[in-house]
Formats: sequence, structure tokens, C-alpha cells
Amino acid sequence: MPEVQHLVIMGVSGSGKTTTAQILADRLGWPYAEADEFHPQANIDKMSAGTPLTDEDRWPWLRAMRDWLTEQSRADRSTIVTCSALRVAYRDVLREAEGRVRFVHLQGTIEAIGERMSGRAGHFMPTSLLPSQFQTLEPLTDAEDGVVVPVEVSPHSVADAALRELGIDPVSARADVTPATSPQES
Repeated sequence: MPEVQHLVIMGVSGSGKTTTAQILADRLGWPYAEADEFHPQANIDKMSAGTPLTDEDRWPWLRAMRDWLTEQSRADRSTIVTCSALRVAYRDVLREAEGRVRFVHLQGTIEAIGERMSGRAGHFMPTSLLPSQFQTLEPLTDAEDGVVVPVEVSPHSVADAALRELGIDPVSARADVTPATSPQES
């Protein structure tokens, strides 16, 4: 049985986490979850009002994601999850999950990502919070298992680069898929 891996698609809001995760999930046949699914309503309300979350708001949210990743590991399922994971301390919580936790940092300029955000509808994160996300963002460290992928290319090229940099072959990965449960089913 191959090693269970969890890909955390990370970066600031608007960097393309959901699109990249969906492409990777399709290519790999791995289940994926959106970090937003793990937020309590109070966090969503705060962000919708343009109020940045505090660390105290984030810890339960991060622990819920970590626990879902561990549940998937215990079922021998590799997964993909989107999460801003802006600080090392936040990523440390996710790294506590069972299985190999790997980060795919989607990196772009504030101008390019701001332009993307202004063109999307139906998301609770306002563009006004983007500067605070860039200020909070801490780069991956040498101790973290991950790669940095530029997002100024097509989403499929971003996914190609992530798989290449991580050394994951989609054909081999699909051959070892175990049916999954979503966070709501867990």
C-alpha cells in the first residue's frame, strides 16, 4: 500500500486554491475538501463583515481540518484540502495529522490576485482583506514538505507544475484510490 499523502493547497484568498484542488482531485482521483467547510459560522460572519480572523478564531478550524485528514489516513485515503495556511504555526497544526502532509503554496503578486478577486462572485472574503493576508503570509520553511508554484499561468499549468514538483504521477496515484467521505459525512 502506498504512503497516504495529504496535499494542502495553500495561499492567500484568490490565489486559485479551489480551482487547483479540483483539477488535482480530478487527475488523482483523491477526495478533496474546502477549508471553508470547516469554519464555524461565526468565522464566516466575521470575514463577510471585513473583519480579519484572530488566531483564537483559527485554532478550532485548523484542528477540525487536521482531524479530518487523520480520519482519511486511518481509512488509507490520500486527500487534497484547500487552506490559506498563511503562518507556520497554522501549518504546524495541519502537520500533526496522520499521513504525509505536503504543501502546495500558490504564489502570485498582490496586484494579480486582487484583480482575480475583484472578478469573482459569491465568495465571503472581500478584496479589502487581501493586504492583511499578504502581511500575515510566512513562506514555507525547509522543515516543511512543500513546493511553491507561481499562479500567473493557466490553472492546468499550475496543477501540472504542482504534480511535477511533488513527484506525483497521476496514473500511479489513481490506481491506489480508496472511496472517501466528505467532512460532512465524517
